[in-house]
Parts: sequence; structure tokens; C-alpha cells
Amino acid sequence: MSELTSALFAGAIAFAVVAHLAWLARNSRDRARAALAADTANVGAVVADAVDVSDGTAGVATWAGTWNRQRVQVRTIVDTLATRKLPVRWLSISITEPVDVPATFDMMMRPGSATTFSNFDHLDHTLPKAIGFPVEAVLRTDRKGVTFPLDIVAGHLGIFAEGRAKELLLTPKGVRIVWLLAEAERARYGVFRQAAFGDAGLDPALVERLLHSALALRDAINERKRQAA
Repeated sequence: MSELTSALFAGAIAFAVVAHLAWLARNSRDRARAALAADTANVGAVVADAVDVSDGTAGVATWAGTWNRQRVQVRTIVDTLATRKLPVRWLSISITEPVDVPATFDMMMRPGSATTFSNFDHLDHTLPKAIGFPVEAVLRTDRKGVTFPLDIVAGHLGIFAEGRAKELLLTPKGVRIVWLLAEAERARYGVFRQAAFGDAGLDPALVERLLHSALALRDAINERKRQAA
């Protein structure tokens, strides 16, 4: 094989590799757009006036709207922290209406590493658990010496028994529940370092269920305060 033929052959291989990489990139963008459109439709099936208010942060999509006359927020977060064996995709459901609590209350399940969706690691005060809280839960607050209605909270933790609920956050401004949607496909991440989640899109039934759970807890806390007034 002549030097010219070898050079042409090498050039053809390089061109094929570049073309294939470009095709993979286009295909990945097309899949991402289709997945976002599907998620938007699924959120809209529950939150009829939902608007995409994402701020451009990579791996984060956010919708805001009203549900049952409550302001709500639905967010998905792709967590690719190096401390995890595989990237994960979280679903964050919030009711952004006042809650009658004196400070931030954060319950995190199995807090073994830093998170991209929570300030739990920055809360300074750990609370003792009351009866009815999961063994794997750690409770923290940003204010020492405050009292929370732990008996009410404990009565609304049924979804945490399933192993996929990760966080319950209460603040004077709202309630948030974070749920594990999926782990990345091991084969693709191992070879291409791509955080692909297959068909793990948003299930409208799950979104509505988590909204109901968050609202029931908020209403129970506020109702006790009203009765005590």
C-alpha cells in the first residue's frame, strides 16, 4: 500500500469517526428534546397551567403552575456527582404556599453523600427523631431550639416506606418532596459516560400522588396551628 493510499485510508477512517460522533451528538439532542416534550406534557396533565421556567442549568428542568388552587413547582434533576456509582434522576415536587413552621425542617433518607438538589449538608443542627420516623432518616434544622410538629410529620411519611422518597423539606414558604426516578443505564454510562435513563419519564400519577402527600402534610400542620390559636 502506497503512502498516498495509506493517507487516504486513514483520512477516510477519521472522517467516518467524526461523522459518527456528530450523528451520536445529534441523536442525543433529538432524544433530549423528545424527552423534555414528553415530560412537559405529563406535567401539564396534572398541572394544567404549568409553564417551563427552567433557568438553563444543565440537567435541570423546572415547571411552575397551580394545582388545587395551590402554587406548585415540579422539577427534575440529573445528579452526576462523582461520589455516586451511577448518575441518578430526581423528581422534586413542591407546594410553594406558607407552612406554619418556625424554621427549616429537613428530613433526608440515608444522607451518605452530598446532594445537588438540597441544602441539607449546610444545616447546622441535628434533631432527635420522634416515634414513627424511618430508621434511615436524619433530621436537621437551621435554628437550634425550635419545635416542630413531629407527630404530624410522622403521620404523613407513608411514601417513605417504599424506598424511593429521598427528602422531605418544610420551610415557612412551602413543602418539598424529592423522589428517586431512576438510575442511569449502567452499560451506556460505563462506555460512553452518558447519563441515559431509558424510559424513566415523568408519570402523571406519581406527580399527582406526591402533590397530594405534600398538600396533606401542609394542611395538617396549618390546621393544628389554627386550632391552637
